[in-house]
Amino acid sequence: MRKFNITVNGKTYEVDVEEVGGVPTAAPVAAPVAAPKAAPAAAPKASPKPSGTMGANKITAPMPGTVVSIKVNVGDKVESGTLVAVLEAMKMENEIFAGVDGVVASINAAAGDSVNTGDVLVSVN
Repeated sequence: MRKFNITVNGKTYEVDVEEVGGVPTAAPVAAPVAAPKAAPAAAPKASPKPSGTMGANKITAPMPGTVVSIKVNVGDKVESGTLVAVLEAMKMENEIFAGVDGVVASINAAAGDSVNTGDVLVSVN
């Protein structure tokens, strides 16, 4: 059995590794080394995308992916069930529909944008 310190995402773990097969050999024993200090976590990046119009119903991305296309324009009248965007996730295109009736107040994503779950794609008043 040999012990190792492994650092994953800034957290250090001590693991035991068992050698299997082969002839056991005596390995030179090195002096213990202190675990390296974890690098400071990167500050979360600010989202350059506006969060939508105040009081508007926000149509959000249901999963992380890439926006393939936005099917509406600001000022367009939409009804519940109107196709507003197409999002590619896991090699599949997913259609995003309006859940409310109203007028498109803002478009918060463009074709080619990477979005996360909950990012606002379109706002409807």
